[in-house]
Amino acid sequence: MLFNSFTYLLFLPLVVVLHFALPHRSRWILLLAASYVFYMSWNPTYLLLILASTIVSYVAAIGIGRVDSARARFHLVTACLCANLGLLFAFKYWNFFNDSAGVLVGWFGLEWRVPDLDVLLPIGISFYTFQTLGYVIDVYRREVPPERHLGRFALYVAFFPQLVAGPIERARNLMPQITALHRFDWERICLGLQLILWGLFKKVVIADRLAIYVDTVYDNPAAHDPSSFLIATYAFAFQIYCDFSGYSDIAIGSASLLGFRLMKNFETPYFATSITDFWRRWHISLSTWLRDYLYIPLGGNRRGVNRTYANLLITMLLGGLWHGASWNFVIWGAIHGGLLALSRRTLPFRDRLYGLTGLPNWVRDGVRVVITFHLVCFAWIFFRAATLADSMTIVRGFFSQWGAPLVDYSVFSHGLIGLVLLLAVQLHQARRGSVRQAVAGLPTPVRWLGWYALIGGIVLLGLDGGSQFIYFQF
Repeated sequence: MLFNSFTYLLFLPLVVVLHFALPHRSRWILLLAASYVFYMSWNPTYLLLILASTIVSYVAAIGIGRVDSARARFHLVTACLCANLGLLFAFKYWNFFNDSAGVLVGWFGLEWRVPDLDVLLPIGISFYTFQTLGYVIDVYRREVPPERHLGRFALYVAFFPQLVAGPIERARNLMPQITALHRFDWERICLGLQLILWGLFKKVVIADRLAIYVDTVYDNPAAHDPSSFLIATYAFAFQIYCDFSGYSDIAIGSASLLGFRLMKNFETPYFATSITDFWRRWHISLSTWLRDYLYIPLGGNRRGVNRTYANLLITMLLGGLWHGASWNFVIWGAIHGGLLALSRRTLPFRDRLYGLTGLPNWVRDGVRVVITFHLVCFAWIFFRAATLADSMTIVRGFFSQWGAPLVDYSVFSHGLIGLVLLLAVQLHQARRGSVRQAVAGLPTPVRWLGWYALIGGIVLLGLDGGSQFIYFQF
């Protein structure tokens, strides 16, 4: 069930109405049933995987909460990690590592006969796996108490607004909201509807329109030239941002209709002044998860400069692999890990250099934003290309003869119109704060006219067909 589908347009209001019509003690049952129905609309069989992950994590957390022995607690958390990561490995990574092993032994003239697994990737498995692992680790660290109600814990794992593509919620934020009494709040309903509309606009007007040209170029790079690669790469940068942040807005808005608060997942990432700053703004729920459960446990920046750089590289390599079972994602993660280490290493030098130029702060920050954006765009090549060979074709293409771009601007002209509005909103947000607060200060007729215009833009400029969100594949 896609957020940008007619089915969800019927599903969400029905759940909201029933949620507030039922007594508080029964609402978790409705939300859990709705979450399972939402997930089963893709493949009912894979509900068994969520149930398995839920039960294993629930039992492990209860056990960790009951025992005092440090060794026993460590064994329990280790067993839970192995079980959950084992499921993730089997369904997402087995074929990748198996095929890579076959290539490796083939270099030595040997034959590799281990078969691949003929399975479909369960949608959202990376997201709910990380969410359950974060919960169990927090229980192990004594940061949250174990949830003893199996049904409410199952809802924490499967809460439908953020089930298949995040935000990856922490137990300390979402679990108390499951037991809290949510009263009907018109202000929260309005906030939720506004976020859903804005998310839909970014998805169907900008992302899906830009995707037409991006797919044309990246799915057949041999037939295009460097200027086409450049335009398609810029277009993909905004496509993936509008696609994923649009999903997050709809998820946060849907939860808001039910009285829940989910964490913000994006904060104007293309206005970042460094790669470090970019990862503070992009996919915040994942970047903070990797920081708290991988980078810091590896030692963070507490064990010397070289170890810090190694920890950054390991964290981003695994972050890249989290996105997909492909060498392209590994390279994408390695690029970001290397850039994070380089950014950290050169920061004092760059600060001195900018100081010597005597440029105003706004010019200095503008230069940093432009450089960071182009570094991120270069890495996006490996993220978007279908194969490593296609990635290298595009990278090598930039060093070949340039000509006029093979662009049919009419293909994504509507997306460019939406992109202008997006940039205006993002600039206001970066310089003056919340756009929603600014809109709230306008006269009521002007506000309603703006929202009607947004709905009209979705209907008239949006791409029909309910295309899948990019991050559903992760």
